[in-house]
Formats: sequence, C-alpha cells, structure tokens
Amino acid sequence: MNGRDLVRSMKAVGSAGAAQRLRTVRAAWRTRRADAAGLPTRGAERARVPGPVLEAEPGPGGGVVRFSRSELRITVAVNGAVFWGWDGAGPEPSYALAGRCPEPDPRAVLEPDKDGGWRVVAERATVVVSRHGAVEVQTPGGVTLRRDLPPRWWEPVGGGAGRWMQRSEVSADARFFGLGGRASGPRLRGGTYRLWNTDPGRAFGPGDDPLYLTMPVQLVVADAGTHLVFHDTSWDGTVTLREGEEGAGSGHDRPGASELRMSGGPLRCWVMVGTPARVLLAWASLTGAPALPPAWALGHQHARWGFGSEQEVRRIVAGYQERDLPLDAVHLDIDHYDEHQVFTVDQERFPKLPQLAEDLRRDGVRLVSIVDPAVRAEPGNAVYESGTVVDAFVRDAAGQLVRGEAWAGESVFPDFTHARVREWWGGLYKERLAQGFAGFWHDMNEPTSFTAFGEPTLPRSARHALEGRGGDHREAHNVYGLCMARAAYEGVRESAPRERPFVFSRSGWAGLQRYGGTWSGDVATGWPGLRASLALVMGLGLCGVPYSGPDVGGFDGSPSPELYLRWFQLGAYLPLFRTHASLRAGRREPWEFGPEVLEHARVALLERRRLLPYFMTLAHLARRTGTPYVRPLWWGIPEDRALRDCEDAFLLGDCLLVAPVLDPGADRRAVQLPRGRWYDTATGRAYDGPGQILVDAPLSRIPVLARAGAVLPVRGEDGGLELEVWAPARGRTGGGLVVPDVGDGWDEPEIERYVARWQGRRVVVEREGEDGVSAPPHPVRVRGVEER
Repeated sequence: MNGRDLVRSMKAVGSAGAAQRLRTVRAAWRTRRADAAGLPTRGAERARVPGPVLEAEPGPGGGVVRFSRSELRITVAVNGAVFWGWDGAGPEPSYALAGRCPEPDPRAVLEPDKDGGWRVVAERATVVVSRHGAVEVQTPGGVTLRRDLPPRWWEPVGGGAGRWMQRSEVSADARFFGLGGRASGPRLRGGTYRLWNTDPGRAFGPGDDPLYLTMPVQLVVADAGTHLVFHDTSWDGTVTLREGEEGAGSGHDRPGASELRMSGGPLRCWVMVGTPARVLLAWASLTGAPALPPAWALGHQHARWGFGSEQEVRRIVAGYQERDLPLDAVHLDIDHYDEHQVFTVDQERFPKLPQLAEDLRRDGVRLVSIVDPAVRAEPGNAVYESGTVVDAFVRDAAGQLVRGEAWAGESVFPDFTHARVREWWGGLYKERLAQGFAGFWHDMNEPTSFTAFGEPTLPRSARHALEGRGGDHREAHNVYGLCMARAAYEGVRESAPRERPFVFSRSGWAGLQRYGGTWSGDVATGWPGLRASLALVMGLGLCGVPYSGPDVGGFDGSPSPELYLRWFQLGAYLPLFRTHASLRAGRREPWEFGPEVLEHARVALLERRRLLPYFMTLAHLARRTGTPYVRPLWWGIPEDRALRDCEDAFLLGDCLLVAPVLDPGADRRAVQLPRGRWYDTATGRAYDGPGQILVDAPLSRIPVLARAGAVLPVRGEDGGLELEVWAPARGRTGGGLVVPDVGDGWDEPEIERYVARWQGRRVVVEREGEDGVSAPPHPVRVRGVEER
C-alpha cells in the first residue's frame, strides 16, 4: 500500500461530495487490484538489436532484409508512402489505415548498396539500410531527411510483449510539428511528449502535456524537404525531441534528434516525403479522407454546460435573434440528461425536446447532443440492459465487468474495438435523431473514469476484442475514442442516409478525420489559453485532422471583455467556431460583455457568415486532398526559415492570412509575410513580402490579409454566391478554386477553377474548363484597384 495514495484517499473522502469521492477512491483501488492480478509482472528482460546483415530478399515494392537477430520489411506504396516493419510486422492490422493497404509500387526495387547495406529507390524517396540496421530516408537528389539508428528491444525473458526504443536524426535546421493535439506549439520544441490520451482533470494551458488526443505522427520541415513519419502502434510511449544547432561546436552542425520509446506493440512506421501538400495528400490516401461537415457546422455554434432547461435554451436563441446575430447550432451538455445518463433526456427540464428541436431548426438553428461512453451500471437503465444483452461492455482478465466512476455514477464502458458493439452503439443514435438532434459531440472518451489517485481511465489489464485479435487496455486505450467515433458516424449515416453525419470527438487517434473532427477540450481561460487554442488547431491539421476549434472564451473562469473578444475574433476564422464554458464559468454570450464588444462580435459573426462559401470550399478540398483549412505560414514555401518559426499567424486556405491578437492591450502587431503581394482586407493597403510589417489591430478587428490574385467565394448581400477577387500584381495572374455546395447530402460538386488577370487597365476573371475559358456564372467584385 502506498502511503501517498492513502493520504490522497482520506483527503478525497473528507472533502465536499463525500459519496462521490468515496466512489472515486473505490474505483482507484479496483483499478489497482485489477492490474495487480491481470497484468504480467515485469521481471528480467533481454536487450536486443538487429545485429549484422545476413541476406536480402526482393519483393513487391521493396523486400525483406534479414539480420542476425531480426528482419526488416520495406515496401514503397503506389502513393509514394514508404512502409517498414521490424520482426515481420506488416502494415495490417491497423486502426489508422482506411480500408486496405495501398498496393506496392512495382517500380521500387531492393538492390545492394555500398558497405554491405541495401537500398530501395523510388520516385519520391530512396531508403538506405545499413549493414547494422540503420534506416536512412533520402530525397530523390540524395539528401538525407531522416536517419533512424538501429532500434533496440527489451523483451521479457519468459516471453510476452516487449518495449522498444528508436532514435532518429534529422538535419540541424529541421523543425518538428504534430504529435496530435499539443498545447505548446504548433512548433514542438525540445522536450518529452507522452503518447497516451489523457484527461488532465482541469483546464489546461500551454505547459500541460499530454492532453486528450495524442498520436505518433511527426511532420518534420527542413530546407531539404518535408517528411511525415507515423509509428503505427497505439501503446503508451514517449517522444523526446531535440532541436538541432547549425554551426554548433567547431563550426559543425548538431543534428536534430527524436527518441521514441514505446511500452509495447510492433515497431513499424510509414514515411511520406515531398512538399507539405503532397505529404498530407499521401497521408489522407493512407488514413482516409476527412469527413465532410454539413454547411451549418461551419457556422457559429453556442454551447454551455449549464443551460439547465428548455426555457434557458430558448432565451439564449432569442437573444441572438433579437440582436440579429447569426447562430447555426446550440449544443446541449450533460445537464440535459436524466441524472447524467447517456442517451436519456430530463423530462422535467426538457419536456418537449422534439418540439424545441423543430422550432430551432425552423429558425435555422440545429441542436447538437453531447454523448459520453460511460453507461450507468444499474438495472432499469435501457442502455445498460440492451448492452448487457449483446455483451457490449469491457471486462477484466477474470471475465468480470470493469466498473468505473463517471458523471452518471458507477458505470461500465462499451468495448468499441468489437464490430458488434459498434453496431449496437451506432443504433442508439437513431433515437437521438428522432428527437431532433442534428449532430453529436463525444466527451470523456479517452476514456475517463474518475479516480482519487492513479490514472483516470480503465485498468490497463481490462480486456478488449481488438477486432478479434484480443488484447488489453494498454493497446486499446489510445484508439478507444477513434472507435467510438466510427460507431457514431456509421450509425448516424445508416439512420439518416441523406445527411452528412456531424460528429466531433474530444479523444481519438490517427485516422479520426474519417469520422469527423475534434475540439480543444477544457482549455484554460486566459491569454495563454488563447495562444494554446491556435497551437492545437494548427498541430492537428498537420496530423491530418482539419476540422477542429477551441472553446471560445476558455472553458473555465470569466474572461475579460478584451480577452473574450480577441478569442471570438480568432474563432471566427477557425473551422469549428464554438463558444463554450463550464458549469461554474462566466457567461459566453456576446451581449454579456457590453455594447462595444457586442458590436465588434457582430462584425466577426457577419464576416464568418459571409465567408461560409469559402469555408465550404476548404472543406471539400480537405476531403479531396487532405489539406487542412488552417495552415502554417510556411505551407507553400517550407524553405523560408522565418516563416517556419512563425506561430502567431496562419493561412486560411490559399487566399487569406489571419493574424490574431494574442496579447492584452495590443492595438498593432507585427506580421511576417510570405513572398508576394498582400492586401489588408480592412484598408485595402498593399504590402509586398517576404518580410515583416506592422499593421493596425484595433479592438474592432484582427488583421486579415488577402493574397494578390486571390479569388474567394463569399456570400453576397442577396445570399447567393459571389466571387471576391483581389487584384493580382501588375504583370502577374491569380486564381482560385470554388466548390459550390448545397450544404448537405453526398453529391460531389464540380470544382470550379478561376483565373484573374490584367486586361489593359482592368482585372478580368474567367472560368477555366475543359472547353476553354468562359465568363463566371457568379457575380464578381474586384478589390485592390479602383473600379472603372
């Protein structure tokens, strides 16, 4: 018995809410006992490295290189992605991959290399394997992007899952991004990052790690090129990064380094090389196209833990309507449940929920329901009883139901790694849809189980189906939220086949974008939380999850009017634009912060409404190419080092540069411009990059600049689609893509391509098609020049 845990237990019981606190103590001790009985004891280990090379066997897209104590399988896929797996590991089974593994590239051949090694030469990369097992990824020109040193395993002497470590080197100028949702960033500095989806149990800021959605995906950007590396194992682990130094020590560069340590699972990875756009395209083709949200989910959404009643919801919606503020959705938190039980409704507080949903939808407002995975373990609970019939809930090593503590009290947890359980759970959303809900946000699905001490999740020894392979929570934990999202997406699509499912999830893993998006979780109210919001959205986009956003205003506390407004202005340019707050936090309605903030918030809301056709176009492009809506400034020119280090501004698509205000009291700010001409959209003033400029940032707006030559689809004054064109620089042309969308359904609209050019003293815009150019079918408004 640990003395520190005993003290924590006594404090927990002695504080307010003693009954619930006592249950969290019991849950913690249950977890400890379950793991003591169900997990193998860690005894003597045997260290192993690959050893010297013995032989190689060519195969489709690569081949197998055998060493004295291991073997390495290398395959280059037709999409240019490179796979390698040690000890016979193949690409499947995998929760990350979408469908079947891509076919090998028949042009990639395994051949001998110098010094007794081997290499595979492909169109986009060359993979060189040394005679002791180091793996080097090079550009087609022979420049090294990444060098993985020979891995090391530590295996139990008696057999069982072993842990392993992989050290890698990158160039001294390289910068690291990714690893899922990280509050510090988007550029990841030196330090250790954990790969274990975790509910921090409180509002978080930039220094907190890990958070709800981690994934072993690194995007590495250097002068020589960009590459993405994904280690496909869902076990607990850490990544320790060290940034390189150019000219360090006697004028020699010190390379950047990454050390990955995993507690189990296969050592296998994918590497994609090329421009950022090409890398994300290959990643999306591997892990799945991002789900396409309905148009209303790209508008403004309002949520709160603590609406409390149908009357309060109607009051909030009426407040928006009376002030002529756009509103597209309202989210109901756990307080609309009957005693916090999932898939229930409190009939006293929400006696006519279907009528409420119908009335809201008539006014253009959708209703969104929270969904937690925990199910109260109590006879009479319909979800518990139906789940028991299909044996849906996670069990321990002894075959008993695993019980945890959640908002609903003592609860059990569905095993979403079983297809039968996903089908059962997905069917439960049909009742929600019948009540009028149009979308769903998944919470507490790391999964979280309240405990007085120890990890706030299920026992690591808890058993899971893992698609028939069988295993425990050590392997299933990180993919739990991903599998829950899959269950919801597939269930909603079956129940409402003509509508696009809207699902976003607090937790997940690589491939989450197939089923929806995510949000920040409980970001702390404060200026650091505002900065963390942007870091999370940008980092997740570079991991292939393009739809995300923060709790505008922060989850806890009461933001100052200035902080709230600056957060609101940032949110207006992020994919998920949602205000949200906790039960005990201050209000988040724009009119609660005074008339000045209200008017400035109105401007941001109207601009978001005006830009909805652009956001819809970005959503379609993300689905087809994997390109995120929100992109770092270096997106098109990763070799620009000044842009690589810029973290306080972003590109929204190809056309707009957004420079949010992230510090109190600022009315001007510096903006690092990529090359080319940029227009301040508020003043029309033109600036030429590359370089840094100083622009006004009054409380009424944040700086937004448009790329010269950009063609943006916007909403016209009559509600129809209009083309906003920013004049190209003299002697140059511009253009843009438009995807007209009706807002829902499964039709694939044609991409409209436009070119903008000077013709004498005026700018003309033409649509390019297979039959040549033609006049645009939409009204055109040219900005950046005098209209003549």
